[in-house]
Formats: sequence, C-alpha cells, structure tokens
Amino acid sequence: MGKIIAIANQKGGVGKTTTSVNLAASLGVLEKKVLLIDADPQANASSGLGIDVENVAIGTYQILEHSNTPLEAIIPCSAPNVWVIPSHIDLVAIEIELVDKENREYMLKQALESIKDEYDYILIDCAPSLGLLTLNALTAADSVVIPIQCEYFALEGLGKLLNTIKSVQKIHNANLDIEGLLLTMFDSRLRLSNQVVEEVQKHFSDMVFKTIIQRNVKLSEAPSFGESIINFDATSRGATNYLSLAQEIIKKNSN
Repeated sequence: MGKIIAIANQKGGVGKTTTSVNLAASLGVLEKKVLLIDADPQANASSGLGIDVENVAIGTYQILEHSNTPLEAIIPCSAPNVWVIPSHIDLVAIEIELVDKENREYMLKQALESIKDEYDYILIDCAPSLGLLTLNALTAADSVVIPIQCEYFALEGLGKLLNTIKSVQKIHNANLDIEGLLLTMFDSRLRLSNQVVEEVQKHFSDMVFKTIIQRNVKLSEAPSFGESIINFDATSRGATNYLSLAQEIIKKNSN
C-alpha cells in the first residue's frame, strides 16, 4: 500500500522541488519504489531528474483532466527506483479547465487509485500557491511535508498554510496528516537561521523533522546536470541530509 506525500508550501523558493527530487532519490537508493508527480507548472522537478520537459506528451495535465491514465504518463528518470509523472508549462491552464467540473478537488485522488498500490511512496511536488492544483494534491495525499526556509518571512506564511490544511481536513480529506515540518537552507553561521530553528521547534516541537537541510552548493548545482544530489555527489552534505530525512520518514511509517 503506497503512501502519498504532498510537499507543499505556498511560499516560493523554500526548497519544495529540491526536497521532492532528492527525497525521492534517497528513498529510491534505500530500495523503496517511488513515484514522483510533478504538479508544478514550472516543471523543475521533471528537468531536475533529467527529463526533457519540452517533449512531454502526457503528463500531470492529462492525468488531472482524466484524458490519460497515470500508467500512460509514467516515465523512468536518472534516479534508480524512481519513476516520474512529468509536468509542462501547459499545467498553468488546468485550474481554469477544472473550475466548472464536478468533484474538481478529487481529480488527482481518483486518478491515483489505480496505481497507488504499485509504489511504496508517491511524492507530489506542489506549485507555490494554494490554488486548485495544490488542493488536488492535498486531497489525494495521506500526509504533507512542509519545507520551511530558515528565514524570518518563512514563518509568516506558515499560519495560512496550516489553515488551508485544516480546511482540507474538514471538507475534503479527513485523514490528511502532517508528516512534518522540514527546515531547509540552514546556515549555522547565521544567527537568524538558528533563531528560526529555535522558534519552529518551540512552537511545533513534535511536528518538526530532526533532520535539518543545510545550505549546500552541491544541492544548487545538481539540477543543472539533471541529476539528484545522490547521483551528483553522494558524499556531499546535501546528500547526507536527504538520506537522513528519507530514513526518518521510513522509520516513522514502519511503526
């Protein structure tokens, strides 16, 4: 039985895509079968795993409007044990397409029913918004990972996101769980980074992952080679951090 995890935060640039790509690759290396769904029109998760997004014929758009099955959209990528449903810039239009459909919030959930059991983990890389795309992801998901950049403003939008999650739990998906808050882009030299970590741990104690993703040059370089950090430089700090996160998630879900 696959676990569906959405990686969401309506604030951009907090490490959602970096986390989606590298968590998927880390789970793959730890011999889990992983499907990564790119639900962001920017398609960075797809290109970050070596997929040529310009030539994507069937992707998340077709899955959401139910014109193709997920099985027809799944393609292999540069990471072992990881498969991808790619995105395309066309995905921008899906919110307008779906707006008058019945059950518009459940399109992704319905589409994934057929393949849910084929994978150990299904990760959904959400767009930086709280629109219909993210709503579909949260409705389909069993849990959500929320990346938080170690900056002051990162905490500002967190309340809004938690309210959205609450209303999704109330209306669409009562079983939605918060997998954890993930602190990203941590720089131990900065007092601010340390203060954000303290604040988040103080307010959300048990909800925060023990693993903190540190700022790492190799993490920034890997996507330009179309590789995850595990393939690009397995000895880097970024790779160690994401492997540690993957182990934490596996341990949490094996109990």
